[in-house]
Amino acid sequence: MVNHQSLGGLSRRSFMTACLASVSGALANNTTAQDHSSRHELCVFTKPFNSLSFSDLARHVAKLGFDGIEAPIRQGGHVEPDTVHEKLPELHEALRQHGLNITVMTSDINDPDDPLTEKTLRTAATLGIKRYRMKYFRYDSTQNIQKQLLDFRSKATALAEMNHQFGIQGLYQNHAGKDYCGAAIWDLETLLDGIEPSDMGVAYDIRHASVEGGTSWPTTWRMIEPRVQTVYVKDFKWESSARPVNVPLGQGRVPESFFDLLKASNFKGPISLHEEYLDHRDPNLVDDHLKAIKKDFAVLQSWIS
Repeated sequence: MVNHQSLGGLSRRSFMTACLASVSGALANNTTAQDHSSRHELCVFTKPFNSLSFSDLARHVAKLGFDGIEAPIRQGGHVEPDTVHEKLPELHEALRQHGLNITVMTSDINDPDDPLTEKTLRTAATLGIKRYRMKYFRYDSTQNIQKQLLDFRSKATALAEMNHQFGIQGLYQNHAGKDYCGAAIWDLETLLDGIEPSDMGVAYDIRHASVEGGTSWPTTWRMIEPRVQTVYVKDFKWESSARPVNVPLGQGRVPESFFDLLKASNFKGPISLHEEYLDHRDPNLVDDHLKAIKKDFAVLQSWIS
């Protein structure tokens, strides 16, 4: 278990004491009309909608029927890291007006010593945001892997301490690719060893786990399942060049059987839908993205019902 020490003195402790009432109020006012007690909170990754105003974004997502969004609060996202103090509350309020939450805040955070880390987490905690996705750690193929993993673990432990102080949960996503820490899943257990999942857990991406795991992904799922705090859903197929290509949910290699394992597990966290087979950078495709997400959402609902 991580020893939760002070992170730098009275200012941070005083902040947490002062904002508890604000956080509680934000959470109380940030509920939807739907009852989440018997099912997962469902959100959508809104990376394709950077061209929309906050109010239009909220209106479209609410119309689709989601409970909240996974919001890119990072370079090139809805809110740039250096404007988070001013802009994140505006996004939060626009969503609240439509009964929505920022279910996951996708961030550039992976360095506890970066001044923007504390600023971003402090602002998010004040708004009642419960969790954020971390930026990946990447291996250098010219250096010792085990030593790098231990260095990553040191940073993750320090971030977990900070998360605990602010009352927010970090999430590390497994991502396919030779340089990504976490692609093979087994290294996540080392990365997070000694850290409470409530302070830092795993955003388990079944698409990336299927790409990397082939037929063995159920084994690594069973290993990492106690640390899984959020599930990411998207689909892919293999091209003849042995390259994975994203496709609509239900039309690729992601196994529906995963959701049987999910139902049989103790997982009670949110599920985030990612639609990544259309170009997210083209603002002219907003309507196409909305239609695609609506179809993917129907498939997801059928799989988890």
